[in-house]
Amino acid sequence: MKKSLQNILLSATAALVLAACNLGTGQNSAVEDTQIGLRNVELKDESNVKNPVITWKGDLPGSNEVYERSYENAPPLIPHSLEGLLPITIESNSCLTCHTPDTAKDMGTIPAPQSHYMYLSTGKKTVELNMERFNCVQCHVPQADAEPLVKNNFKADFRDGEGNRSSNLIDVLNQGIK
Repeated sequence: MKKSLQNILLSATAALVLAACNLGTGQNSAVEDTQIGLRNVELKDESNVKNPVITWKGDLPGSNEVYERSYENAPPLIPHSLEGLLPITIESNSCLTCHTPDTAKDMGTIPAPQSHYMYLSTGKKTVELNMERFNCVQCHVPQADAEPLVKNNFKADFRDGEGNRSSNLIDVLNQGIK
């Protein structure tokens, strides 16, 4: 009996809260599609969506400035053009042409890190790239000259002096596995 009274009171309270939320200020308090996000068009309207003009940075690999990471262990940005390298599939990954550890050493490129050669859930190391992580552009994106769409005052706090240029993710992962 006591439990059903509690359930009735809880349901009544929830109904009152929902009713109060719907009252608004006497005006239509619903949020319009055009007020959601940065598109400023109805969500169902794809014909009037205009992507911002973005100048992708990057010429041939190795010829561009490398941007600092946005935060500790952020995936580094791709400092070269992706023209002719996409799509990346499990059968065809052009990134690995230059970024496997052995090849990178010979070519002077940045090798895919050790964290890409292990199962993150178990810490088990793999000889080949962990195929759960084959799609490089899922995390890594090309560098661009683009103004932020909204004001942002975020400042990264790097624990290590090199954290803005390199990753200590494998160390962090290994600490969690021990």
